Amino acid sequence: MRRWFARLAALGVALLVAGTGTTAALAQDPAAGKKVFRVGATQAMDSMNPFLAVRLVSTSIHRWMYGYLTVPDSKTLQPSPDLAESWTTSEDGLTWTFKIRTAKWSDGQPVTAEDAAWTFNKMMTDEAAKTANGPAVENFESVTASGQDLTIKLKAPQASMLENPVPIMPKHAWESVTDMANYDAEKYPTVSSGPYIAVEHKKDQYVKLQANPNYWRGKPKIDELQVIFYDNPQAAIAGLKKGDIDLLGRMTPQEFEAIQNDPNIEAWNTQGRRAAYLQVNHGATTTDDKAVGDGHPALKDVKVRQALHYAIDKQKLVDEVQNGLAKPADGSIVPPMYKDFFWEATGEEKVSYDPAKANQILDDAGYKKGADGIRTMPDGDRKLEFRFTIHTETPIEDKLAEYLTAFFKEVGITLTTVKLESSKFTEETGVTGNFDIAISGWSVNPDPEEVMATHLCSRRPAPGGEGGGTESFFCDDTFEKLYQDQLKELDRPKRIDLLKQMQERLYTQAPIIAIYYTNDLEGYRKDRVTSITPIPEDKGLLYGGSGYWPFYTVDVKATAAASGSTGGGSNTGIIAGIVGAVVVIGVGAFLLTRRRKSTADERE
Repeated sequence: MRRWFARLAALGVALLVAGTGTTAALAQDPAAGKKVFRVGATQAMDSMNPFLAVRLVSTSIHRWMYGYLTVPDSKTLQPSPDLAESWTTSEDGLTWTFKIRTAKWSDGQPVTAEDAAWTFNKMMTDEAAKTANGPAVENFESVTASGQDLTIKLKAPQASMLENPVPIMPKHAWESVTDMANYDAEKYPTVSSGPYIAVEHKKDQYVKLQANPNYWRGKPKIDELQVIFYDNPQAAIAGLKKGDIDLLGRMTPQEFEAIQNDPNIEAWNTQGRRAAYLQVNHGATTTDDKAVGDGHPALKDVKVRQALHYAIDKQKLVDEVQNGLAKPADGSIVPPMYKDFFWEATGEEKVSYDPAKANQILDDAGYKKGADGIRTMPDGDRKLEFRFTIHTETPIEDKLAEYLTAFFKEVGITLTTVKLESSKFTEETGVTGNFDIAISGWSVNPDPEEVMATHLCSRRPAPGGEGGGTESFFCDDTFEKLYQDQLKELDRPKRIDLLKQMQERLYTQAPIIAIYYTNDLEGYRKDRVTSITPIPEDKGLLYGGSGYWPFYTVDVKATAAASGSTGGGSNTGIIAGIVGAVVVIGVGAFLLTRRRKSTADERE
């Protein structure tokens, strides 16, 4: 279960339950002349301890607090130096040596290779320390430090070594922690090496961070960064429009439209890092190849899955479900913003909306229509009546279900919507296999290896239901070989080609069917924010990005004397509190890595 639970932050699942309403807790007014930037989030911190924190908001805040070996380059998104200023690799790809830069922790102590070695060794030897990012060290044989040189020896070559997601922690501040599983890290100010230092956290209400004067790139332009937690998106939108917060990200098209005509808000609409797709139960099995679940047997036939693909009018879904704020998917699960890794079908391989062809495929495969217009299995034993599993209380998924039902009816297939709350949804689509077709999606990091890994045989659940992290129950020899080949391929162009072949395999076998790539929809107060640089810098993402760059570069107007008003970017220092309950994730069913869509957004 730890392996799955660690991955939920990539899911970054915002499991929120509306309670009795949202109140406002007044924080101390910022002093006149201070630059304070306030970010809204519809998800609260699960832990200030980076070894334990698995929610998306937690991962984001820790990126602002701590250094990593490398970070995505602000222009290209390729790995670039962070605490590691340079690195070398042995000829066999098994030994990596990182030169740790001369830098200071926020308390003035030097950052050393020993800090990094302690961080990784702690994860390799303490089960609790593996909670957030355990898979990142699974292939590590040993980690040692000598001066400012960090040496990592691997069990097998690993081309994604420069994408390591683990924040480097200060050994001198953390080595006394004896019970990592129960350590909340609520000790302030934190000892940090990143742009910001956490100075206060009020559970389910806010986190306050201050600029780190010892940050190796230089102190940020602002004095204080506040992350304010709301119990529902509507309250967060209201907070942005009122001026209680300066930036809000991860909006639905409907939420985004609510801010588009506000003269004080810059509506930020750009390519996103998320692919939305249908997960098709093509015959769910466990790691010992035993069948599980109650998926419809017709979906084991690749011809049926391909016919479903031809039956979907993706452009119509973009126009009428996503309000035009997405791109139809003619590729697989890597979105087009990642230009190097993005693969798109062409020629005869490209599946376009063609219900006549879908009908012909099914006719030729022996799935005949009955008098009621519904097709049956070739043996006549069962009709093609599929369930479509979506999340409870997600209007956009309800709308998607309506369109898919109409599309599939045109080819003789009945679709019935099943709504499940998040934990049950994840259990049935990722563990028990009790579904036919389900909505799914993933927010992809600059290196797509992790999202590809969710389709490996080993990611299926074990016979007892534990472990896993599958996104499709896919287990395919061709896909497995391509994955292993790219893992050890250190030549970037050759590795990219292998990863594209993996996407092509998913496209043609259709255990998942990508339907669109959603735009990144955000908004910020242009009467407060004077500058902010997205990532990548060429019309990239803000809060939704995969690095800290927007929050390091942001600048805002300095506060004036408090006036008591809360509108238009005033300086009341209001921190929105949450009275509604935030669901604590049960340990029973979630097995997915931390980027799986739930009721809000993201596995990261």
